[in-house]
Amino acid sequence: MKKIVWLPGDGIGPEVLTQARRVVDVIADKYGLELSHSEELVGGAGIDGAGHPFPEKTKKACLESDAVMLGAVGGPKWDHFTGEMRCESGLLAMRKALNVYANLRPVRVFQALIQCSPLKNERIQDGLDIMIVRELTGGIYFGEKGSDESRETAWDTMGYSRMEVERIVRLACDLARKRSKRVTSVDKANVLVVSQLWRKTAGAVAQENPDISMDYLYVDNTAMQLVVHPERFDVIVTGNLFGDILSDEAAVLTGSLGMLPSASLGDSGPGLYEPVHGSAPDIAGQDMANPIGTILSAAMMLRYSLGNEAAAKEVEAAVDAVLDQGYRTADIAQGGTVIGCAEMGSRIAEYIKNN
Repeated sequence: MKKIVWLPGDGIGPEVLTQARRVVDVIADKYGLELSHSEELVGGAGIDGAGHPFPEKTKKACLESDAVMLGAVGGPKWDHFTGEMRCESGLLAMRKALNVYANLRPVRVFQALIQCSPLKNERIQDGLDIMIVRELTGGIYFGEKGSDESRETAWDTMGYSRMEVERIVRLACDLARKRSKRVTSVDKANVLVVSQLWRKTAGAVAQENPDISMDYLYVDNTAMQLVVHPERFDVIVTGNLFGDILSDEAAVLTGSLGMLPSASLGDSGPGLYEPVHGSAPDIAGQDMANPIGTILSAAMMLRYSLGNEAAAKEVEAAVDAVLDQGYRTADIAQGGTVIGCAEMGSRIAEYIKNN
């Protein structure tokens, strides 16, 4: 029996997570998967219901689970909170508690949605399939920070150890081995000492993996190449800050943040799965959200935490099929029949059930 903890969170989080749960229930029934489910508070809902964005009860449930499915957190209602009470701080605390140091963000352009991409069609007509591997528990987000008494000066410290770089680059190599065996390590080694350590360590890991082709790019050049020549990339591995920025840039290439999933993994313990998009409070409760990123995050959960590649591929194929049938949520409405969040989830679940 595998334990899954569901964290709906805020804004559109409950809506998209409901549709992911619908799909998981159908695929579990089809494959005979034995799953148990519980639901806990996080983010603004955690503040309102338990006085903290990552309550102790939620933390305990997550640590005792096999996988955690997260909707989204935050919104204007809680923006006045500071420090550890910020919704985003709750997310950082969750990642640290679960020791998930690798954030995997697959970026794929669906052929049915090629017109939605801001890039010219000829740049992506042969498909776009990139895996961004972002180091998640080190770097500037977790370094020493502060300001002077007058608040005229402030600082955040970026730091990495050799071990932290080694483990994330090795994971990138393992992922590349199942793809095109190409890794691009991204840093700013021409300026930053911490990036010089990153590049030296990545090079040493590359020597341990002679079957993997590794190249090295500065982060500013990478940002440009993602737009000009996205086809040159297969697996990109980088630090926390650079990965945060580059993964959002790459996400836009698909046409909508609502399409993109993510997985956060460690060496052991539960994985954390969530869509790339935020809580979108402006459309919350209107059945307008795109649940596909969350449903594809559930597919990643099936693959990485539950070890069922066939079930994961079937969920992904169902998403492709429903898009090929012309159904769209509002964010990807070009050239299709616009349906709501609930109907999109229902159509994907029904496709799985009937095929």
